[in-house]
Amino acid sequence: MPLDRRHFTGLLAGLIGTAALRQSSSRVTGEDDCDLPEPIRSLRPITGNAKSITAAEREQRVERARQLMSEQDIAALVLESGTSLYYYTGVRWGLSERPFGVVIPRTGSLAWICPGFEEARARERIGGAAEVRVWQEDESPYRLLAGILRDRGITTGRVGIEERLRFFVFEGLRREAPALEYVCADPVTAGCRMIKSPAELALLQISNTVTITACRAALATLREGMTQYDLVSSMETAMRRLGGEDPGALAGFGEYSAFPHGSEQPQKLRDGDIVLLDSGCTVQGYESDITRTTVFGKPSARQIQVWNLERKAQDAAFAAATVGATCDSVDAAARAVITSAGFGPDYKVPGLPHRTGH
Repeated sequence: MPLDRRHFTGLLAGLIGTAALRQSSSRVTGEDDCDLPEPIRSLRPITGNAKSITAAEREQRVERARQLMSEQDIAALVLESGTSLYYYTGVRWGLSERPFGVVIPRTGSLAWICPGFEEARARERIGGAAEVRVWQEDESPYRLLAGILRDRGITTGRVGIEERLRFFVFEGLRREAPALEYVCADPVTAGCRMIKSPAELALLQISNTVTITACRAALATLREGMTQYDLVSSMETAMRRLGGEDPGALAGFGEYSAFPHGSEQPQKLRDGDIVLLDSGCTVQGYESDITRTTVFGKPSARQIQVWNLERKAQDAAFAAATVGATCDSVDAAARAVITSAGFGPDYKVPGLPHRTGH
């Protein structure tokens, strides 16, 4: 699975081998509750009522994709393991050198390709009576892909390649079916995924509730002399105890809170330090991403001034985020508040190294 920025930062932190991180390993696994700070130890799972995306909703997603394929004159989609494959089918599969994926034709049934020795496991995950074409180690998976398309009458025309499809898989298919025109599938996949259903919104809300609740608990553990890795450990443990999956966090104290994605430099919390905590988790594949900034101890007048300015910019962004508004107009509304206070312009430092959302 590809690493996002928080998981990469967490992995890097582990590699540098700080004593604080080693000492907190039991907290991350939750193996020894007695070592946990009380705000973390008292947490209980809150994801028990999360409702899974139903098979019927996934079928509706496929039908919506077919509508968009008709509008874009795309005869089929080719998907590998990743977010879109999970979105349409509910199947998760790790990427390897052996291609595994699905073809979603505009008309006709879906069909899968799978390494021969993985067939039993694949059928467990795919379920039902789905068509699964297996290839052995001395055979070409790309020939199978081309055969699926050919058997559905797709020998010419446009085939959508999903953004996560690896180049060597695309190149293999192109060699087997050179008469096809290969186009970007984003108008279909993004066209479906950008608009969330009530069930998706509910899962997103739960993952965000987990993260916010964990953040409150983790920030309650702040103490003089703790390292940024102590805070990361508390945050990840809190999310896990609340039922969040794949938790990730990064933290920065004092001057290092100006690093949007943290710093490897050893840090110890001191009175008056700004504390940055960026974190998230997933609930059934739906991910949160929340950053909170506070001050350890009593904030200075300047810290309060800048915090309030940031809040005004955020309020301006929410006010501008109306139906039909463009993303850049929302960013411009927030940016105008901050630049009018003397920061900037544009992305110049000191100023606005980020865009709205951060």
